[in-house]
Amino acid sequence: MYKRLPLIALSLMAALAFPGQILAETVVERVARTGVLTVSTRVNLVPFAYVDDEDKLTGYSIEVIELIRETLEEELGKDVKIKVVVDDTLDERIVSVLNREVDIACDTTFTWQRDKFVDFSLAYGVSGIKVLVNENSNLSSPDSFKDKRIAIVENILRPDAIKVIESQVTVVTVDSIEAGIKALEDGEVDGFAFDGTILEGMRQTLDEPDDYKVIPEQAYFRHGIACMVPQQDSTFLNLVNLSIAKMMDGYINGDPRYTEIVNRYFGEDGIVPIEPQRIKDFFEMIIITREQVPPEE
Repeated sequence: MYKRLPLIALSLMAALAFPGQILAETVVERVARTGVLTVSTRVNLVPFAYVDDEDKLTGYSIEVIELIRETLEEELGKDVKIKVVVDDTLDERIVSVLNREVDIACDTTFTWQRDKFVDFSLAYGVSGIKVLVNENSNLSSPDSFKDKRIAIVENILRPDAIKVIESQVTVVTVDSIEAGIKALEDGEVDGFAFDGTILEGMRQTLDEPDDYKVIPEQAYFRHGIACMVPQQDSTFLNLVNLSIAKMMDGYINGDPRYTEIVNRYFGEDGIVPIEPQRIKDFFEMIIITREQVPPEE
């Protein structure tokens, strides 16, 4: 579904050439020494990570990062601060994690190809491929896309991934989410295919959001949203997973803090409304593969 990243091969060679240097210090050891958790993020992925009207970095993934920071503080018994590194491209984000220049990068789609080079946390969200189209468009069924021009982000979504629509389309590659949306606004393409949750979030930031819609209701191809961490660092990965599991378990059991976090982005009045039972079912499915988080004494 996704193209192999050209920088990955070079980074992997570096990892093999200097294993002692890269594995000399774990993430938890470095955070214990420096008091800093270094995070790679995007700043334009509504509702996962974006800058709000008050010029503050926020979003569902940013809140997950904050929960991880708190878990580290509790584990280490010392204050931990977050250092944000803005990596605009997927190449940059994976290489930053692979080379241990950053400790974690969230709001990332899991793929088996990427899992060869980095480790993934529990999925804390699920999405899939959808298409942003004009509101008055009659595009909906797979057959309706035949011979239409569909934009995809270059090096992210491969042209053959559009085959999930089960029709023949003319693929137009763009270099960013913003470029794909602009191509649709300018009438250069009939639709823009990307992660459906992000498309819906971005749609709401447009000047005329009601002029557009995200289709279909059921994504063409589904995938988990998770955090990437360096490989061979199980202690840190376990702490990340525990933080995510606590949030999920808290939401299931009606803990006000965790329900507020989730509802802020996916509740009835959230940015991308999702039926609460669907969220609960997904969280329960993830937790049941591990263990329910015991209640605190």
